[in-house]
Amino acid sequence: MRHQLPAGIAGFAIAFGLALSAQAEQWQLKKLVPGSHFHGIHGIKVAPDGALVAGSVVGQSVYRIDPRSGTVRTLVGPPEGMADDVAFAADGTMAWTAFLLGDVYSKKGDAPFRKLASGLPGINSLAWRKDGRLYATQVFLGDALYEIDPKGEKPARKIMEGMGGLNSFVFGPDDKLYGPLWFKGQVVRIDVDTAKIEVVAEGFKIPAAIKLDSKGDIWVADTARGQLVKVDRKTGAKKVVAWLNTSIDNLAIGPTDRVFVTNMADNAIEEVNPKTGAARTIVSGRLSMPGGLAVVAEGGAETVYVADLFAYRSVDTGTGNVATLARMHAEGTVLEYPFNVTANAKHVVLSSWFTGTVEILDRKTGAVIDIWHNFKAPHDAVELADGSVLVAELGTGSLVQVSGRHGDNRKTVAKDLPAPSASCSTAMPSTSPSPWPACSAGSISRPGRRPWSRRT
Repeated sequence: MRHQLPAGIAGFAIAFGLALSAQAEQWQLKKLVPGSHFHGIHGIKVAPDGALVAGSVVGQSVYRIDPRSGTVRTLVGPPEGMADDVAFAADGTMAWTAFLLGDVYSKKGDAPFRKLASGLPGINSLAWRKDGRLYATQVFLGDALYEIDPKGEKPARKIMEGMGGLNSFVFGPDDKLYGPLWFKGQVVRIDVDTAKIEVVAEGFKIPAAIKLDSKGDIWVADTARGQLVKVDRKTGAKKVVAWLNTSIDNLAIGPTDRVFVTNMADNAIEEVNPKTGAARTIVSGRLSMPGGLAVVAEGGAETVYVADLFAYRSVDTGTGNVATLARMHAEGTVLEYPFNVTANAKHVVLSSWFTGTVEILDRKTGAVIDIWHNFKAPHDAVELADGSVLVAELGTGSLVQVSGRHGDNRKTVAKDLPAPSASCSTAMPSTSPSPWPACSAGSISRPGRRPWSRRT
């Protein structure tokens, strides 16, 4: 049955529709930076069928990647797919760690996944032992080694703690656990039955992950230096095989000793020739996990500053060119997982609710002016006209004004706010951040005004 609107309502509807059409014609969407497949990429393994399987904590997904074509598809989606590391048992069972959830999961074939352990915040890396037992570690939000029941019937059993950040590890042919100590710059050997630990090699800046090749040699990813280092398992002798970008996170070694390396700042997987060190990019992105944006106009050009979580970047709005200004964990760099950014003519202010920090940078040189700690989930921060900084502290529901040489003076100017998540200042010049849309899947788009054209 057809219904006819009253004349007045019909007229309003037509006028409203024409207004919307005219408004739509005034804007066009220009994509400055294309998206990528991941939202940060971390643990990686070679699956029994030869495909690569990798995880993303922020993306909350486990992915399957074809090493030849770079084709990506999702194996396990959010939220349970939050994988910082993945590992395959001899029977093909895949296990992974959900870092922020504190859970360990497993999945075999097409069967549904199941939870093996919970209540382990910061559960990070894991590996299967030859006898089918499963081991996992807490890093960053804890520092302990556990045995995980593969059936999920028994609670996790703590073996030892306080190792120094035992990150991505593997069991060797001698049934010993070999792994890197993130905070000590060492590669160690651990007897998980006696909890005895011994140093195999040291002198790394930040060893993030290790794997063993078919000859039993150790391969180490040093994230701070971007180095892929080969270590003799018996003598500890080291050899740098490849120089890659910093912020490499993990690695996997295939049956023919091909080395696959993930880079969290580039959403990248690279294949490295173990003999020559030559690298081939399988998949990558120009952004990692873009959060806050800030726009500064200068000399007729606009620059977008991006809090890219694993990096701090800028984008030229005219060309779409992306410049990486700082990378997470890079040697000589002070950067703490930036989630948001504001900017003015002189400074850039980065904030991270994850690490509780606010960082002030010189906009033109990139030099760190100061970094302030011990905030309760600072979601955003903006510099005021008097040089103080207003921080939206999500953890306390407050706006905190910070001043002093090292941010020592902190004054709550508003409290009992439901969820303060953004800050701005009308006192800032026209170079202050512009209200552009949020980013999604590693891309940036800009709405641009275009001349209105009359419809006929």
